Amino acid sequence: MEIITGFFQDTGHILLYYILPFVVVLGIMIFFHELGHFLVAKYFNVKVLKFALGFGPKIVGKVMGETEYSIRWIPLGGFVKMLGEDTEEDEDAPRPSPQDEKRAFNNQHPLKRIAIVAAGPVFNLLLALFLFCGVYIVSGDLIRTAEVGNVVEDSPASRAGIIKGDIITSMDGKAVKSWDDLADILLSKAAQPLSITVQRQGEPVELTVTPEEATGTNEFGEEIKTVQIGIESTYNYVKVELSPLQAISQGAEETWMWIKLTCLVVVKLLEGVVSVKTLGGPIMIGQLTGQLAQEDISYLIPFMGIISINLGILNLFPIPILDGGLILFLIIELITGKPLSLRKREMAQKIGFSLLIALMILVFYNDILRMFQPTP
Repeated sequence: MEIITGFFQDTGHILLYYILPFVVVLGIMIFFHELGHFLVAKYFNVKVLKFALGFGPKIVGKVMGETEYSIRWIPLGGFVKMLGEDTEEDEDAPRPSPQDEKRAFNNQHPLKRIAIVAAGPVFNLLLALFLFCGVYIVSGDLIRTAEVGNVVEDSPASRAGIIKGDIITSMDGKAVKSWDDLADILLSKAAQPLSITVQRQGEPVELTVTPEEATGTNEFGEEIKTVQIGIESTYNYVKVELSPLQAISQGAEETWMWIKLTCLVVVKLLEGVVSVKTLGGPIMIGQLTGQLAQEDISYLIPFMGIISINLGILNLFPIPILDGGLILFLIIELITGKPLSLRKREMAQKIGFSLLIALMILVFYNDILRMFQPTP
């Protein structure tokens, strides 16, 4: 009985803290992705036959107007099916009326079809923007103070007279409100004497420091040139309230930063700088979602933004079967004035499907391997 009880307790814990948050988070991102396709299709008066969250058999479904809305058992995707979207017609399906034929997806101008297809990934990026802006509006911002935690011996800072506990308030005539401000000012100031003001025991102290060039590593482990003065941060953070306009600006910056970083990671993967072993899939996302939900549910919001950006960028890859692959076909059609032949599209889709399956196998393998690796 104790074994059975323990089993149900463990199962309930996994369901509540890992599977449920994962399904909710993924469901929201998929909903927004498909909503993008749906709304832009409706805007261009394309007839939408189905709007589904998930794949496989239906859990629940309802026809409203001309569209069937449904939730399905496999929560790893979704789809919007439009009239005329299939490459092959269903012989058993009734022929659409001439008016409906005009509303078919394949009868729209290529630019309209590109807009409909691109709307899914774009809505994922807009969701991330909305989430980041919301976090900054509600919670403000956390900034790392410019307080000196440690001074490296025989460094520019030690020679200038900077000591542990100093709070840097200005450098080179520019106000320093955070550690990031300090890093930005130093970026191109090697070997240039700079005036620096520190707050020491409540009193301002004027000093002069000459930064030096150094070698460091970036987030990908690559060697890069840096400029430093030989100080370390205390890693103290303070909360800063933001106005709605400041929060929106900060949210937009955060969104753009993660978009650039996601694209850069893809480039580094292709260059071999980042290992494919670092790629994660649904299991890793589920684990991270569960951990964040247990620590603080509010942590899930920015995490959802990051995953939504990843989902949007991934879907823009020019791989047949993904949105980016279809956009590529439509661009070719726009340039040549005629669509690719059915045979070429089917061949490309088979290759794309094979690549996608290979990627899924790789990320599942990585996820399972991580589960059995000892934690450091």
